[in-house]
Amino acid sequence: MTGRERGDRTVDAEGDAGVHGEVGVHGEVGVHGEVGVHGDEELLARRFDADRGRLRAVAYRMLGSLSEAEDAVQETWLKLHRADADAVRNLSAWLTTVVGRVCLDMLRSRGSRRESPLEYYVPDPVVRVGGAAATTGTSGGGGAPAATDPERAAELTESVGLALLVVLETLSPAERLAFVLHDMFAVPFDELAEVVDRSPAATRQLASRARRRVRDASPGPAPDPRRRREIADAFLTAANGGDFKGLLAVLDPDVVLRADGGRLMAATSQVVRGARAVVSQALAYSRFRKAALRVVANGEPAVLSVVDGRPAALMVFTIAGDRIVALHVLADPERLTTLGLTEEELSRAEP
Repeated sequence: MTGRERGDRTVDAEGDAGVHGEVGVHGEVGVHGEVGVHGDEELLARRFDADRGRLRAVAYRMLGSLSEAEDAVQETWLKLHRADADAVRNLSAWLTTVVGRVCLDMLRSRGSRRESPLEYYVPDPVVRVGGAAATTGTSGGGGAPAATDPERAAELTESVGLALLVVLETLSPAERLAFVLHDMFAVPFDELAEVVDRSPAATRQLASRARRRVRDASPGPAPDPRRRREIADAFLTAANGGDFKGLLAVLDPDVVLRADGGRLMAATSQVVRGARAVVSQALAYSRFRKAALRVVANGEPAVLSVVDGRPAALMVFTIAGDRIVALHVLADPERLTTLGLTEEELSRAEP
């Protein structure tokens, strides 16, 4: 997906179309017509369970990490457990704001301890093989209810592209929260202002600055999924055949390749800009690939290299028009082992 996800719309406080929207939860009066739930532990767990997929989607957009998103959802459950839920009029809205606050704190503490340089960072992907979602991370622990609709939760999580997540990493924590919660989940600025400790007008400016950054990074509209897969396959065929011209034909002149090798493969982390430079890297990469599995990552065509039955590298294609505008390569062995793919799925890889 591109910086501006296809077909997604929101309505901001003035009624204008925003960017990357999902249906928000604010403005409702209560949830399911229920108010007092604190005295019923089972009911409280069911109510949280009903919101868990959306909370995970919020946290994933805020953090770009599936494991950290699960941690944030778990912390939100603990805060709910300690709160007076009987006093909460709109539980879904309350949970959305709380998970946003938790993520904001995590982002602020993350800045000084990030191991990978931001320039090379590739967010955690949500990978699908044959329609089944595989994601990094777990369902949480310590008593938090697990999602009962994993397919729906996966859809909410994967509906944001890696290209957008990379752009979100360049925002300040407060900008990211204002953009994600307002533009994507329709949280009113009055409520966000309390979270970021600013006035509603200043919070609106945070979202506006973030929105401009996202729009400026948008490469344009993408073709339908079938056409995107055809373009990705054409790239792979040309790379396997050493077809320099064939590769240039499907690459945007300003294409960017971002590779993240993590802590163990730091030497492979790099950013390559321009079609000819990316072609050289693609041809070199193809010589080492043993077997490949065609997958979908965050809604985009992708290919997973498999060596000795284990994931070795994941390449995700971002396509606008009929050209590849970005390639995101995850080569971090530690994160690749947590993709959640089964042995049977990995065995489908072909030379």
